[in-house]
Amino acid sequence: MSGLAQLLRVLIVHGNGDLASIWSRFLGREGVVCRLAANAPQAIELLRREPFDAIVLDVEMREDAIAVSDFADYRHPGIPVIAVTARSFFSDGAVFELIPNARSVQPAAPRLPDLAALIAHYGSRYRASGARRAVPAVSMR
Repeated sequence: MSGLAQLLRVLIVHGNGDLASIWSRFLGREGVVCRLAANAPQAIELLRREPFDAIVLDVEMREDAIAVSDFADYRHPGIPVIAVTARSFFSDGAVFELIPNARSVQPAAPRLPDLAALIAHYGSRYRASGARRAVPAVSMR
């Protein structure tokens, strides 16, 4: 990856911590800063506190995935989501209706260079658009 892509910040939300760690290490070697969340509460807390350029989201997490996507779009309007799934359920494009900011649907074990390329493409565009900004703290009382 080049210059701007090396500065990208990505949130990986996946129920399989081992797999998420493998992706994070690979992307880290590509110059991407990754944060990991194993569930919706962890992801939402990170989205409250930190800016991100893209999200890799395990849509097998069902309601958690939709909650994370909705909150992400609220806090970071238009942030690109790369959906990851092991099921063919989303092969009809339904993921794009459920997660409006989804940009791609990848298999559960994506080729890591492909995942990195998607992050570079969509994350760089999001950052260049000026939509990414510092995230002020919000009290959820």
